[in-house]
Amino acid sequence: MARRELQEINAGSMADIAFLLLIFWLVTTTIDSDEGIKRQLPPPVPPDIDVPQAKEQNVFNVKVNFLDQLLVEGEPLDLDQLKDKAKNFLIATGDGVMSHNVGAKTIGRNREVEMITGANGKTNAAFPEREWVRKADVKQRIAEYEQFVAAADTDKKKDAFGKVLDGWREKLTTIELFGGDYKQLPSSALISMQNDNNTTYNTYLQVQNELQSAVNELRDELALEKFGMLYSQMEDIYDRNKEDSKTLEKITAVRAVYPQRISEAEPRDASANYY
Repeated sequence: MARRELQEINAGSMADIAFLLLIFWLVTTTIDSDEGIKRQLPPPVPPDIDVPQAKEQNVFNVKVNFLDQLLVEGEPLDLDQLKDKAKNFLIATGDGVMSHNVGAKTIGRNREVEMITGANGKTNAAFPEREWVRKADVKQRIAEYEQFVAAADTDKKKDAFGKVLDGWREKLTTIELFGGDYKQLPSSALISMQNDNNTTYNTYLQVQNELQSAVNELRDELALEKFGMLYSQMEDIYDRNKEDSKTLEKITAVRAVYPQRISEAEPRDASANYY
């Protein structure tokens, strides 16, 4: 009896089935992505450098305990009130007036000011005192550092003086864009956040978002008044064209008035209660 030859298996249809299963998996599967905060962290401070202590009035303290409760400037606070508190800190002048000069106009003059003393003894008048940036002073500084750069005998010194010179030139550009002298926060003024080891990540993100929103909203207000568009719109324009130096100058000017300084302290132990 003749032996029958084995039929070959047609693998073409199986490949089609495998391909369809792959497509089904790609379409129906959701890949989780971690939430995060878009922020560039500063480099660590070298151990041989002494960090000066900031004045209490220049620090806006936000603490979050293991129960996700907030303690802001020594007082319990709801999360939905945090943004306004942070904005008041950023626009305060140190004299109890929640407004400050920006060029030819005063920013925030329509805000109501409630002069109260908190549990930590800090009043509105104890908030950061803004410093004047005057055109005459800036021009004098520019002239001084131009001489320093010209007289520098090493590339290291020339680079160091050059960076400072660029900073003063940016201030002059800001004055020209705003149409006059302006006030800036002291260099030590910042928002300090400290959470607990057991603070939930969701609450951590919400607090960070409220603090960031305070800065962004003030930047939008200033940019809209000075340049006729929101700060976020200017950032979008610059992101699409990195060679747009005019827009970059406006962005830098707004940042000079409302810098983003959000610092995070080391988390506290879970057993610590702020209340």
